[in-house]
Amino acid sequence: MADLQARSSLLRLNSYAFCQAFLESKQPSEILDTHFTSRPKITEHGPLWATSRLPFLGRTFRGRKDGGHASTDSSSSTCDDYFSLLASTLSFHPDKHTFPPSSDLIVDASAGENGVVSVVAHAWFASVVTGKSWEEDFIYRLSEFDKKVRLDIGRFGLIRCVLGRR
Repeated sequence: MADLQARSSLLRLNSYAFCQAFLESKQPSEILDTHFTSRPKITEHGPLWATSRLPFLGRTFRGRKDGGHASTDSSSSTCDDYFSLLASTLSFHPDKHTFPPSSDLIVDASAGENGVVSVVAHAWFASVVTGKSWEEDFIYRLSEFDKKVRLDIGRFGLIRCVLGRR
């Protein structure tokens, strides 16, 4: 039981640090280097109708471009590509209330492979092409952590809910 509680605390701490990296405008390469394993996977889910406008939705991005960990599957893209595609499509406008306090992260240290953390977040986004902006609630589901509690899989945007427009 003590091991599970210690693991839960570590999952909470590292997942919170992952979220804070976005508030601190860390570069994607730094986020990947610090918070993901050497063989990361990222999948962002969303409605099927949105995939033509948000080409990163519904795809799994694997590996890295540098460090010899690039994807070996020519039909898939790397996690570096995910962040590039995301940045070329949307701008993210977080504020100090975007992510909840660490105590509000939903942590299950016994779920999945080495634990699962869910984070309910809130921010403004804008289309890079049109400039239109909107407010969203969204979820990060962080899973498949390694023993050092770095992510193997990050699943983002399980729920995208448009709340308003600027």
